[in-house]
Amino acid sequence: MTDRGRLRPTLRLRLTVLNGVLLIGAGAILVLLAWLLVRDALRPTDELLPGTTVVLSDGRVLDAEQWQRQLVDAASGELLAKGLVALLAISVVGVAGAYAVAGRALRPLHQVTATAQRLGEATLDQRIGYSGADDEVAELAKTFDAMLDRIASAFEAQKRFVANASHELRTPLAVMRTEIDVTLSDDDADAAEYRRMAMVVRDASERANGLVDALLVLARSEAQAGRRLGRRTECDLATGTANALSAMRREVERIGLRVQTSLESAPVVGDPGLLDRLAGNLIENAVRYNHLHGRLWVRTGTDRERSWLVVGNTGFEVDQADVPGLFEPFRRGGRERTGARGSGLGLSIVRAVCDAHGGTVRVIAQPGGGLEVTVTLPSADAPAVPTAG
Repeated sequence: MTDRGRLRPTLRLRLTVLNGVLLIGAGAILVLLAWLLVRDALRPTDELLPGTTVVLSDGRVLDAEQWQRQLVDAASGELLAKGLVALLAISVVGVAGAYAVAGRALRPLHQVTATAQRLGEATLDQRIGYSGADDEVAELAKTFDAMLDRIASAFEAQKRFVANASHELRTPLAVMRTEIDVTLSDDDADAAEYRRMAMVVRDASERANGLVDALLVLARSEAQAGRRLGRRTECDLATGTANALSAMRREVERIGLRVQTSLESAPVVGDPGLLDRLAGNLIENAVRYNHLHGRLWVRTGTDRERSWLVVGNTGFEVDQADVPGLFEPFRRGGRERTGARGSGLGLSIVRAVCDAHGGTVRVIAQPGGGLEVTVTLPSADAPAVPTAG
């Protein structure tokens, strides 16, 4: 038989059977007790002398003990017969009532199942909306609705991410296509024009390649958040930060930034590639979102429990209420930047790397403009914290 054609041991059926067994067992015990009590109580001849006789209404004369045995047998037999009939009736009514009550109590679970079966891209706005008693079922329904809220938010964020990524990739591709078409359609184009076109195409391809690399790093970091890292090597945040500052030296000199550093040892255990990208993103953002002749300050340090990296910069004013939005992919702070245009994934990658390493990131908007970002990670000397495998 198919699953639809047979009686499945559903929760409702199991509750009904359990209630039925308990009801029938309790009823059977009551009938048995009543039967025993009647047999023990009906002994009127115990106080009579031996050999005493009794005269029945039909004129028969019986020995008292014989009459007592007939009385007890008749009473206990009638009690047992009627008790079993009553037990059967109560059992039928009780089982039917238990089945109905169980069905009513489990109705919200059926709503959860039906809602889950209807869920799709176009129906993520549906909710159970349970309004019954404040019990375990209500708690389950509320938990399911809260889960749907999180799924809907994540789905919307994913759609925005895909749309933004497509837009960001489309822009350099469109630039390359336009430059190539315009140059090829110009019959008078010379070598200098082709060289100019090649440089524009190269810049656009570098931008597209950088965006793809950033997306891969973000996906890799988010995939390891809450799980055991694929690579775990002891490294120093100070070393990665110094390398990032060295890589941005020409840009720092170009816009005349004043750099203040205090790079003390900050040992951590994790993926060196991701940690270097974390430091690099913070330094790049601090330079690109800065003023001409602005300031940049960088500090690293550690104690027995944690290591930290602090990167601060002057720049455009940012409201503290807008800071959480800066961690969303493709969000760029400020309307202008002194450096080259980026992908808007910098802080998203920083947060993902921090999550993957069991750390935190905190951003404070500076009075007068700029941000100070503090990354805190477990120190290499701290006791290891078990992670999911």
